[in-house]
Amino acid sequence: MTTGIIILAAGSSSRLGEPKQNLIYQGKTLLQHAVSAAIASACRPVIVVLGANAQTIQSQIANQAIQIIHNPNWQQGMASSINAGISHLQKTPNIQGAVIMLCDQPFANHTLINQLLQAHTQSGKGIVASLYNNTQGVPAFFHQKYFHHLLALQGHQGAKKLLTAYADDIATVPFDKGAIDIDTMADYEGLLGE
Repeated sequence: MTTGIIILAAGSSSRLGEPKQNLIYQGKTLLQHAVSAAIASACRPVIVVLGANAQTIQSQIANQAIQIIHNPNWQQGMASSINAGISHLQKTPNIQGAVIMLCDQPFANHTLINQLLQAHTQSGKGIVASLYNNTQGVPAFFHQKYFHHLLALQGHQGAKKLLTAYADDIATVPFDKGAIDIDTMADYEGLLGE
């Protein structure tokens, strides 16, 4: 049984004013950091969901061991990208779960991703979330029994809705820098000043 990983990178970065996927941090774009972490992890396949600015972004991650899918409905919100990713992942034989991650958490690395899988194995819980700032979030592992719930998300709902609804079936892994994500230019300048 295998666990896939879905990197959500379809948004238009409207608050930033340019594609956050292509912002450079330590010599790589934010999306390249996410892809590198996913490829180095135990998850297969690695699926990247693109939408807005897909042509500009895709060239940054071409020729890697990943599956790039295009979400034509990206303007409808994050739920549509989760739907596109899970729908594609379900075509993989023997898939037991999925890790969902964003492209704008530069400190999410392969060690964290593998810890999510280990915590699932050790705890038997159907969901394993990252824990930061006293909240649970992504990257997060979801057992396949939650796939239909992920597919039912709508609009701007993210996977966080499931973390609230199924709190009794969640294990967590600490992710100290999980709160650092890039939504505005101030966030990016703060990251570069780290």
